[in-house]
Amino acid sequence: MAQSIANIKRAQSRWKNFRNILANAGLPALSFIVLLGGWEILVRLLNVPEYILPLPSVFFARVFKDWNLLQIHFLVTAREVLLGFGIAAITSIPLALVIALIPPIEKAFYPIVVFFQLIPKIAIAPLLIVWFGFGMFPKVFLTFLLCFFPILVNSISGFKAIDPRILYITRSMGANRLQTFAFVRMPTALPFIFAGLAVSIVMAVTGAIVGEFVGANAGLGYLLLRGSSYLDTSLMFAVLVVLSLMGLVFSYAVTFLEKAVMPWRRYRKEE
Repeated sequence: MAQSIANIKRAQSRWKNFRNILANAGLPALSFIVLLGGWEILVRLLNVPEYILPLPSVFFARVFKDWNLLQIHFLVTAREVLLGFGIAAITSIPLALVIALIPPIEKAFYPIVVFFQLIPKIAIAPLLIVWFGFGMFPKVFLTFLLCFFPILVNSISGFKAIDPRILYITRSMGANRLQTFAFVRMPTALPFIFAGLAVSIVMAVTGAIVGEFVGANAGLGYLLLRGSSYLDTSLMFAVLVVLSLMGLVFSYAVTFLEKAVMPWRRYRKEE
C-alpha cells in the first residue's frame, strides 16, 4: 500500500514537472513557430522582394551557412557585453550599499549620479570613439554606462527596503553589523539587485551593438552594418537571430543565478 502511494506521488510529481516544462518552454516555442509560419506564408503570397523582407527559412538557413563567421563576431560582442555588465555590477552594488547606509554620501553623490544618467548614453558614443579609438574599450565603457544606473537604483532600494524594527530585533539579540548584513540586509536586498541585473543584461547587449555601430571592425553590430551597406537583408536577419539568442542566453543565465543564490524563493513558488 505504501509503495503504491509513493508511486502515485512520483507520477504526480513527474506530471507536474512536465506541465511546468510545457508552460515555460513549449508554449513560447509554439508561439514562435506560429509567428514564423505566418511570416513565411505572407511573404510568399505577397511576393515581397528578398532585399526588403527575407523568408524565415532563408535567413535561418543563412545562420547555419555562415555560422563560422557569425560565431567569430558573436564572441567579440559577447565579450564586450560581459565585461561592461560585470564591471557595472561589481561597482554599482557596493556603491549602492554605501549610499544606502550613509545618508550624507547619498545627499552628496546621488544627485551627481542622477545628473550623469540624464545624459543620453547613445549620444556620447561618438565622443567615446574620438577619445578612446576603435578598440574594445569604448564599447565596454558604453555598456557599463547603460548598465550602471539600473543596478545602482534597484540595489539602493533593496538595501533600504528592510524594516527598521527587524534591525532593532537583531541588535537586541546581540548580532553585530556583519551578521546583520549577511543574514538580514543582504537577503532582503537580493530580489531588488537581481531585478536590476535582469534589466541591465538586456541593455548591455544594446550598448555593445550601438558602440559597434559608431565605430568597429568586428562584432555583430559591425556585421549588421556590413549587411546593410550591401542590402544583404538575409545576413542582417541572421545577425538579429544570433543577437536574440545572445540576449536569451544572458537573461536566462541571470535567472539561473538568481535561483541559485536565492533558493528559498524557488521553494516558495513551488509550494
